[in-house]
Amino acid sequence: MRKNTDLILDMIKKKLEKKYSPRVLDLFAGAGGLSEGFVHAGCEIVGHIEMDKDSCDTLITRMMYHALLKIGKFDEYQNYVLGNITRDEIIEKYGLQNERDSVICAKIGDKNYKELISEIKKRLNGERLDIIVGGPPCQAYSHIGRAVDDKNMRWDSRKFLYRYYLEFLKALKPKIFVFENVPGLQTSGKGKYLREMRKLMKDAGYETDYRVLNTADFGVPQNRRRVILVGWNKESKLKGYPEFPMRSREYVVGDFLADLPKIKSGSGKEIIKGFSSSSILLADLAVANSSFGILMDHFARPNSKHDLEIYSLAVGVKADGKNIKYNELPKRLKTHKNEDVFLDRFRVVDATARGSQTVLAHIAKDGHYYIHPDLKQNRSLTVREAARLQTFPDDYKFEGGRGSRFRQIGNAVPPMFSAIIAGELVKYI
Repeated sequence: MRKNTDLILDMIKKKLEKKYSPRVLDLFAGAGGLSEGFVHAGCEIVGHIEMDKDSCDTLITRMMYHALLKIGKFDEYQNYVLGNITRDEIIEKYGLQNERDSVICAKIGDKNYKELISEIKKRLNGERLDIIVGGPPCQAYSHIGRAVDDKNMRWDSRKFLYRYYLEFLKALKPKIFVFENVPGLQTSGKGKYLREMRKLMKDAGYETDYRVLNTADFGVPQNRRRVILVGWNKESKLKGYPEFPMRSREYVVGDFLADLPKIKSGSGKEIIKGFSSSSILLADLAVANSSFGILMDHFARPNSKHDLEIYSLAVGVKADGKNIKYNELPKRLKTHKNEDVFLDRFRVVDATARGSQTVLAHIAKDGHYYIHPDLKQNRSLTVREAARLQTFPDDYKFEGGRGSRFRQIGNAVPPMFSAIIAGELVKYI
């Protein structure tokens, strides 16, 4: 002690200065848009639970990315993206089994929710869980889903998945939780489901409040309105609904697309080596990463001449500040007799707006609702462009086929938005 007093005092000082990392569980995790924001806020993700295999693979890859970044082995992640090494080889080489195992691929239900809770308790190893985040699949609450098939939606089991969320709350007792869903949650069942949720949350020891927030108000280049319900118990420092800071900004949607290689329908590449974004703005927003040197998923769907002619007409109409309606198309371009519903099935992304239309999972089926604003390119958005409108970083790798990647992006919470939520909530742990 006497010989090494300064050294020991320095070690104690560093230990005291070490920032606490709140522990977070992500339920119905999807591709990790919510947890990505909490990672950037300094949180430790103790577990993700997700039923989709491709989404789970995406989560494992992202957990591996963060781990490699911490140990200064970012080049190994680049090697993985380029196909020079497998993910399993990296996990074995650097002992990243905990990161891999933090992703639990399972559909939460009556038969396994207790087992899943026990598994999370094991991972906590006696430590306290601070935050639970997530939201059950939202289709059952959506206005569109109910409009298409209201009778079946009444019996949709997804409406009741929040009850499993409650079981995790009761068993793990986090200080705070975040429940994210579509605005239709407010009116689904004439408000019955939301009222029941909040009552059961109250019975579990949580005060709750919610707001419908638009991600465009928080810097995301997309109009995406979502119910953000926050709950807190007596052990948290939170006393009411938090004031999430909005972002004032001048950038527009086009700024998130302008630096990408210009491609036409059916062209582009899954992997482009040596890419470096020229956008200082996107680097500042942590969307572009100049040190990555790779562009993923910038390959455009092939389109028929029929579709491309409609796209070009739609872009022309958009130049006048309007959206083309299906019943306004020339007769030779109409393929459906019904001209009374879904008239806006073709929509151009407005490059001059502060927020685009909402990026939905439907983008996996076709790109008609997401037409690129540049007439010279005349195509729909690529996977990478959709990811950018969701503010996923360019180094975020989505696993699975192209349709699956589109679905994962469309179902996600924008990381820029989740980082703002996380940055505010960690103050109250």
